[in-house]
Amino acid sequence: MTAPAVELRQIDKRFGAVHANRAVDLTVGAGTVHGIVGENGAGKSTLMSILYGFYQADSGSIRIQGQPAEIRNAHDAIAQGIGMVHQHFMLVDSLSALDNVMLGSEPGWRLQPARQRVREQLLALMQQTGLQVRLEMAVEDLPVGERQRLEILKALYRGARILILDEPTAVLTPQETDQLFVTLKGLKARGTTILLITHKLREIMALCDQVTVMRAGAVVLDVPIGNTSVDDLAQAMVGRKVNLGRRPGAQARPPGGHAVLLSAEGLTWRDSLGVARLSEVSLQLRAGEIVGIAGVSGNGQSELLDVLSGLLAPQQGRLMLGGQHFEPSRWLTPSVARNLRLAHVPEDRHHRGLVLPFPAWESAALGYQNQACYRRAAFMDGQRLKADTAQMMARYDVRPRDERLRTSKFSGGNQQKLVLAREAVHEPKVLLVGQPTRGVDIGAIEFIHERLRAMRDAGGAVLVVSSELDEVLALADRLLVMNAGRVVGELPIEACTESALGRLMGGADAAA
Repeated sequence: MTAPAVELRQIDKRFGAVHANRAVDLTVGAGTVHGIVGENGAGKSTLMSILYGFYQADSGSIRIQGQPAEIRNAHDAIAQGIGMVHQHFMLVDSLSALDNVMLGSEPGWRLQPARQRVREQLLALMQQTGLQVRLEMAVEDLPVGERQRLEILKALYRGARILILDEPTAVLTPQETDQLFVTLKGLKARGTTILLITHKLREIMALCDQVTVMRAGAVVLDVPIGNTSVDDLAQAMVGRKVNLGRRPGAQARPPGGHAVLLSAEGLTWRDSLGVARLSEVSLQLRAGEIVGIAGVSGNGQSELLDVLSGLLAPQQGRLMLGGQHFEPSRWLTPSVARNLRLAHVPEDRHHRGLVLPFPAWESAALGYQNQACYRRAAFMDGQRLKADTAQMMARYDVRPRDERLRTSKFSGGNQQKLVLAREAVHEPKVLLVGQPTRGVDIGAIEFIHERLRAMRDAGGAVLVVSSELDEVLALADRLLVMNAGRVVGELPIEACTESALGRLMGGADAAA
């Protein structure tokens, strides 16, 4: 019999008081796709980081292709044929795709002949795998899906026979996700072993041969994919039944009869090249409703959030918020928005929502640190902020519950809950939320959805932008669809069939 590609035995790892991995056993068959799922903080990424050499286990052993392996760092992992594609890509934006592949593994001291050899090898690899990447283009100019293909290509170029993918579809459009699935199935057919960390259980069911569920650092389920279901996996992950769909009997809020809390008319924003990213966008947000924005990523949703939150000033349009009117020459600013009780949970929590080297209590204060309750004379009241952050973390189930822990040490889902807590705890009247559950586990998704519904039910207006169509359908009372920077349709939730939305998202008439 063929030896397993990976065997982890009794892997144990602590970070101070946090017991990240508890005597974990994991066996991954050669040439299979093996899913690893669990809540944020369940120990999945720690376990894979041990396999890739980022961390050293406190105890336990690793075998690769049946042989004992000592993996002290990423170089050891690469030498063992292990590659890892991280959720947040490890690429140098200013360098070309080709130079990113070469970086750290240059095949000689004469750069131009070396580049030519690497280019030829990559072109052959692209032909074999279907991973098409524009090698001479700077990474910063590549779309997200192509950057991910580059990361996979880089790992394969370095000889990876075992590929670890951490949340590979978290930032992909549906089309890019479909393309990735085709690629992974092709790699599996070529004999590559794939370990897939994801929160999206339908992806596990569609792609994997075997799935391992972790909870609180331990393995609680390890089963062939044919012997389980989405509901079984969800329950194993959180230890109870989970409901992520639209609540039974939930009725959409009536479109009229509630106060308009935000009104935008004719918003147009052009980038530095003069390209219109928003074109004549108008919308209203009313008290007691959740409005969803659907559309393929890159069709103006991000720019709309930035304009409405005061991060960008449009060249045309008007905005009404809190009884005040704003024109392009005197546009809303983020500080004024907060004073008018508008809060914003940005799409990119790392670059816009948090300062990762800060302790959690400082990240929880961002944007609110100058409020009178947090000032003591001319200084920030650190003790008050720490106490309030501790309460905030308890209320929003941020784990571990340590307000002094560096923000970067929290898992992605707990970072997201920290940002949502910071913006929601001040009870805004209008909440703008971008990608509320990107990279978040199923238990945290349910929790975040409940918080957004609670804000609506308390009389607030919530605008949700999500690339997950199932998410906006589960949350929204009505839905706007964007295409090419325009709102191309508005539908009550009862009329949101998959075919109608698909036509609108593609730029066609919903009734066509």
